[in-house]
Amino acid sequence: MKAWFRFSPIILVFTLSILACSTGTLNPRQAASGDILFEDDFSSSNSGWDRIQDADGKTDYVDGKYRIEVNTKDINILANPGKKFGDVSIQVVAAKANGADDNLYGVICRYENADNFYFFIISSDGYYGIGKSKDGKYILVNQAEMLPSEDIRRGGESNTIQAGCVGSTLTLSVNGKLLDTQQDSEFSAGDVGLLAGTYTEAGVVVEFDDFVVKKP
Repeated sequence: MKAWFRFSPIILVFTLSILACSTGTLNPRQAASGDILFEDDFSSSNSGWDRIQDADGKTDYVDGKYRIEVNTKDINILANPGKKFGDVSIQVVAAKANGADDNLYGVICRYENADNFYFFIISSDGYYGIGKSKDGKYILVNQAEMLPSEDIRRGGESNTIQAGCVGSTLTLSVNGKLLDTQQDSEFSAGDVGLLAGTYTEAGVVVEFDDFVVKKP
C-alpha cells in the first residue's frame, strides 16, 4: 500500500484573475440529469484554463491537450477553469507523458479556495484515493493509505477518471470500474479542476483531455 503521508502538503495553485468563457457551459439550474454543464477538449487555447510557468512547474495547452508539468519534488499543481457547481459528475482522460510512475494525478470538485476542496487521485504505479484539503491540511476520506487497483493502467498508458460529488457521496471510478465510495459533507459547492504532483522525483508531466462535467 502507498503510504498516505507521502502526499505533499505543499501545493502550487495557478489561477486567473478573470473568468474566462470556457466551452460548453450550461446553467446548472436549467440542467437535467446527464446534461453537460461544462466541457473542454482543449482544442482551443482560449477556453479559460491558465497558462503559467515558473520554477516549480507549468500549465498550458499542448497539441490539443492540457498539460501540467511538475518540476519540483514533493509538490502538487492545481488548475481550475473558474466555475461554480454543486453536485457534479466529472470525467477526464489522463496519462503520464514523462517522469516517475510514483506520482499522482486526478480531478477536483467543490474547490472553494487553495486550502479547501475534494480531490480524486490515481498514480502511474496503480494506486488511488479520495481525499480533501481542509484549511490546507490534506487527508484521505475514511482511509489511511492510497490503495492499489489492477484497473488502473500503469506507466504512460491513459486512464479515464470519473469522480462523483453528489450530496455527501463521493465516488471514484477508473476505466469504468468503481474503485471507491466515501461519505463527507465538508464542502457543498465550488469549482472543478485538475491536479498533478510528485513525490521524491521531480519532472512529472501529465496530459489531460476530454474534460466533461455533467449533472448527476
